[in-house]
Amino acid sequence: MRQLFGTDGIRGVAGEYPLDQRTVLAVGRAVGQRLGPGTHVVIGQDTRESSAWISSALAAGLESAEVNVVSAGVITTPGIAYLTRANRFSAGVVISASHNPWQDNGIKVFGADGFKLSDELEHEIEADIFAHIEQLAEGASHTVVSTSEMLPGRGPLREQYARWLADFVRAADFSKLRVLVDCANGAASTVAPLVFQLCEIAADFLHIEPNGRNINDGCGALYPEHVAQAMAAIPGKYNLGITFDGDADRALFSDASGQVVNGDAVLLLAARDMTAHGRLAKNTVVATTMSNMGLEAALKRTGISMLRAPVGDKYVLEQMLKTGATLGGEQSGHILFRDLDTTTGDGILTALRVLEIIARTGKPLDALIADMKVFPQEIKNVHVREKKPFEQLPEVMRAIRAAESELNSNGRVIVRYSGTEKLARVMIEAEAEEIMRRHTDAIANAIQQAIGVGNKNQG
Repeated sequence: MRQLFGTDGIRGVAGEYPLDQRTVLAVGRAVGQRLGPGTHVVIGQDTRESSAWISSALAAGLESAEVNVVSAGVITTPGIAYLTRANRFSAGVVISASHNPWQDNGIKVFGADGFKLSDELEHEIEADIFAHIEQLAEGASHTVVSTSEMLPGRGPLREQYARWLADFVRAADFSKLRVLVDCANGAASTVAPLVFQLCEIAADFLHIEPNGRNINDGCGALYPEHVAQAMAAIPGKYNLGITFDGDADRALFSDASGQVVNGDAVLLLAARDMTAHGRLAKNTVVATTMSNMGLEAALKRTGISMLRAPVGDKYVLEQMLKTGATLGGEQSGHILFRDLDTTTGDGILTALRVLEIIARTGKPLDALIADMKVFPQEIKNVHVREKKPFEQLPEVMRAIRAAESELNSNGRVIVRYSGTEKLARVMIEAEAEEIMRRHTDAIANAIQQAIGVGNKNQG
């Protein structure tokens, strides 16, 4: 079983295993030796204060394997995916923990094709990493420094990515639109203003002054209601609100009236637009187990099929590649557009496509998704000490079965562990809010009693 890689690379508390200097150096060596001497790797990072030293330690490990390292500095995760493939790097690495708090960080690796590594390849690399950890003497990694200049990185690389994004909508007329953009004090801070300027989109920006510790802090895609509230307070000033997460691989929105619009609604409006232009392959959208039943019903009315993949944009992409679908995504705002041959979710690209549809149709966002009737849905997170199989927790299974029995075919029950944090997520959809909340609370309480942080009952 893998011990380092989760659903989105390696993630943890910066400075602690597996993001201590020795392990990070070992990761660099393992990836470098797999790539081979003389190859080239591009590294990007978000704005956390730990991203600089983690980037340097990783680069030192790569360089010890005679790999050439190039830094793009602070840039979005999809920016590295694009640059890796466009510039024929052997691999791309992002130092980021996405939506997590500033104390956390992570390492994501892209292959030369711009895709995230498969679970199988991550498992093979993990074995190499453990071998290198054993070889490294305690404390030796503290004396190893990369010869590459990690910050500010190469500005032309960021500009190349920004121009690539802008080119997708170069024919659009955005002159009648004004947007409010929340960059989460994260990686979008270095790219989004340039992209919107290139596209001649009138935009005001929030949370664009990172200090190493304010990434995702009360802002960004974790708190889309903040932009929504700001828009509602100034009626008529903005046509759209946009919120990115820390590494800008996803985006959420607010309509002009201040209503939050999530990834499900974006999938609906994008699917209809792509269908109208003959770009929705297989007449199919790939969503996840968390997507609302209301999306499935709305797509069905338009004659579009919906498939569900496990949670995680890499699993959505796997299903898309398997089925040939050109649109997929998650409720959280990861949207993948394969009609543009992209290899990962890109929040800025998603925002541009939503804006392009609004500009071309002349319809506001709320009108484009007005017929989507969302089932009442609640998601409750429970911090857990361990990720014990739910089947081994009798009270939890009893609560789950009770919910499934009452809901039958008129709702859904999804209980799963987060792939990046020590959290259990309980999601209930039902036609009635009272039923939804009752069962969500019952299952969450059962998990808390069994394995919740602060509860010593072993269940």
